[in-house]
Amino acid sequence: MRIDRRRVLGLIGAGAAAPAASAQARQAAAAVEFRHGVASGDPLGDRVILWTRVSPDRTDGAVSVDWRIRPLDGDTVVASGVVETGPERDHTVKVDVGGLQPDADYRFDFAVGDVRSPEGRTRTLPAGGTGDVVLAVASCQLHPGGLFNAYEAMAGLERLDAVVHLGDYIYEYGAEADDYGMATGAALNRVPDPAHEIVSLDDYRRRHAQYKTDADLQAAHARAPFICVWDDHEVANDSWTEGAQNHQPRDEGDYGARKAAALRAYYEWMPIREPQGGLSMEAINRTFHFGDLATLIMVETRLTARDEPIGYATHLPMTTDAAGNPIPDVAGFEAIRNDPARALMGDDQIAWLKGELEASRVAGRPWQIIGNQVVMARVAGPNIADTLPPAMIEGLLAQLPDDIRAQVQQSIQLFRFGLPFNLDSWDGYPAERERLYAAFAEAGVSPIVLAGDSHAFWVNELKDAGGERRGVEFGTSAISSPSVGDAVPGLPLGPALAQTNEEVVFCDQSSKGFVLLTLTRDQATAELKAVSTILAKPFEVRDAARFTVARSQTGAGDLTQA
Repeated sequence: MRIDRRRVLGLIGAGAAAPAASAQARQAAAAVEFRHGVASGDPLGDRVILWTRVSPDRTDGAVSVDWRIRPLDGDTVVASGVVETGPERDHTVKVDVGGLQPDADYRFDFAVGDVRSPEGRTRTLPAGGTGDVVLAVASCQLHPGGLFNAYEAMAGLERLDAVVHLGDYIYEYGAEADDYGMATGAALNRVPDPAHEIVSLDDYRRRHAQYKTDADLQAAHARAPFICVWDDHEVANDSWTEGAQNHQPRDEGDYGARKAAALRAYYEWMPIREPQGGLSMEAINRTFHFGDLATLIMVETRLTARDEPIGYATHLPMTTDAAGNPIPDVAGFEAIRNDPARALMGDDQIAWLKGELEASRVAGRPWQIIGNQVVMARVAGPNIADTLPPAMIEGLLAQLPDDIRAQVQQSIQLFRFGLPFNLDSWDGYPAERERLYAAFAEAGVSPIVLAGDSHAFWVNELKDAGGERRGVEFGTSAISSPSVGDAVPGLPLGPALAQTNEEVVFCDQSSKGFVLLTLTRDQATAELKAVSTILAKPFEVRDAARFTVARSQTGAGDLTQA
């Protein structure tokens, strides 16, 4: 499919002429703009969140904003109102609109005086009998990393019920020449704002604002409701309950204050329902029912329970062999990694998830979908010495920059011992994964697990330590963030991972894009949509792979490549 911006704008109605605003908003037309588009999110059967942000000439005062929602194919206003915003919430606007019909398409917009926002499209969840559901699954959109072409492709889809975003919606890095993604960002003039690493509330607000000025992201938000969860970069790289790899208290202050600022900006700038009933700001886990067909359960794996990540540089002790040569103490490292006290989701959230899964099964829904941030499958790093001739390996290494070559050589040596490919994933918390799989079994379900974070496409058969199949996993690649495959061009890393690991059915470590997941009564279909480039327009979209999952008595049955 060839993507054309004019076709997308025609589909969503962005930029179309709109009626005059109501008289309830008193600001003069020239005093405000809608620079950041419109969005909707967290749909239920009778309600949905509507979002926008106003940019007034004067930023120190309140602004009254009109909103309205109408059927997609009609002009009758079914709900409307006025909401006031101001500097205390960065002039963002969020409305939880109730009283809507289930399984219905709507259009909505906002106005201040005579200035009207672009029009957005949204949809409520179905209730009762549901024949099918179509979801786009996205993750990892580094603004300087490349163009958001995948979002333009999403916005052009003829059918799209919701977008499931698994995190890394923004990144915290600055604009120095050696900062993450800046080799591409400088060439494309996609330079982070502010130019330094973001730490304060104002910093996080400005970074969210920059992302939401992207036309492709605006088009996707205007096309369908988003169901979102954060990963780590919404705060800082490799974040956990008490810190982050990319947070240095000596220079950047208290981590708790930084996290609070990041989450406040996130809730201001995202079309998401905020925690209710005294729950903490970290309590982003929640459930969505798509009629009698599927339950989508969004979980939180970063800020509520995750213990400090381990790494080879910090936690792999060295020992010596019989000849006195230094070798990694793999047994010592595995003892640390398999510590049963290490948590990722925590007992309370696993118990909650088990209850949600069981309730969905008891209600007769054939599919349970888990929106999870990081890859769940057991994935050992590939021993490429077993898959490639030595001369080819040397040739590939010779083409790499010195710093990348050193890292790859070290990884080649480590992966000879069967060590995990990525310790920031569930492989860094194997005991917790076994507790999670036990919850799946006790709930009587075999779920479809969605994963982001890795910047790669994955199709995995999930098995517990005893070899029992516990589910199927579809991992989406990045919208624009660089992958390991980008750093080692020419190395068939994805196929090597699939060849090395029983659970990995398919892996593509280079393509960028999203997963299109279609659920029917009898099967689930995952299309791994890859864009031809993130460096230019126009672009092409292809299926990097297509898999189906048959329905079984417990959910995810046989997995087949189509």
